[in-house]
Amino acid sequence: MGLKNDKFPSSAAFEAINSALQSSEADRKDAIKQGNAVFAFTLKNKAGETESWHIDLKEKGTVGSGTGNKPTVTLSLSDEDFGKLVSGQANAQRLFMSGKLKIKGDVMKATKMQPILGKAQTKAKL
Repeated sequence: MGLKNDKFPSSAAFEAINSALQSSEADRKDAIKQGNAVFAFTLKNKAGETESWHIDLKEKGTVGSGTGNKPTVTLSLSDEDFGKLVSGQANAQRLFMSGKLKIKGDVMKATKMQPILGKAQTKAKL
């Protein structure tokens, strides 16, 4: 089962992040060192449906569906805004300040997310 869900167009970014993490052992170890957390994402599409994915940068350096095992931080936002965030068209702080991004858990860890999303920018075609 792939990570992409057709009902959530920006979910292709999770496959891109996963392939970036799997393509280089050094990159994966670096991402784990930088992140040191499990990041969960809950996206809401235009139909009002929600779906979750997680990026484990605590132990394995993998991406999976669902919120994962005890996420350090959970980010909730719309599928559209997540796509903009990954593509660099939106700023996480602005989304948070405008109420479009909700964060549960360790807010400081959420700030470590941008370089990891940057890995998807180069690979994802959103």
